Order: sequence, then structure tokens, then C-alpha cells
Amino acid sequence: MKGQKLFVRAVEADDAALLRAFASQHGGDPAPSAGIIGKLVGELAAVLTMEIEPDAIRVLDLVVAEELRRKRVARVMLNELAILATTMKREWLVAAVAHREFLERVGFHEADGQMKRRV
Repeated sequence: MKGQKLFVRAVEADDAALLRAFASQHGGDPAPSAGIIGKLVGELAAVLTMEIEPDAIRVLDLVVAEELRRKRVARVMLNELAILATTMKREWLVAAVAHREFLERVGFHEADGQMKRRV
């Protein structure tokens, strides 16, 4: 991924077949109702499923293609989500405690039984 830019955009209705194929190969929700996708050189690299709350955006799932894991793709996806949260006037990104170690490395902290990151 070095030297390549991850293109991130909102999930659209036309992405249905692409998302199903990605989920069958890498896991995750095959039909997210809300989320963002990351593409690298035109190929789907990551899918982030989210839920919009009154003061936060909740990360429900973040799946990165296996061959691109540990290459900062998830970090970029969360940074792009933080930008989106700011434009939507949300104060927080929240996630389950399940991946605490990674989430702490990208700026989350535990509060009230969940991981939170102020945007």
C-alpha cells in the first residue's frame, strides 16, 4: 500500500454485489445499511459498517481484505470516519471493546463499557 492512496466513500445501493462478494471472501455484513468503503487501485480493500446516533457514530464492524491487514488501512478508514463525523456534527466515534488494543492505538479510550474517540 505504500505510496498508494485509499479512496474512501459512502456505501451506495449500486455496491450490493461488490459488498456481497467481499463479505463472502473476508467476512462482515454483506448488506450494510450505512457505512463507508475503501478502495485501493480500484479494488475493494475495506468496509466499515456504522450506525448514526444523536451525538456519535457507532462503528459496528470494520473488515479489511486479508492481504491488506497491518498496512494502516483500518487506521485510514477510522480517520475518514472521524472527518465524516465532524461534518455531521457528531462529537464521538464509539465502538465495542472487542478490539481494545487496536482501538487504543488509534486514539480510542474506554468509557462506560465501550471504546470512544472524540472527533
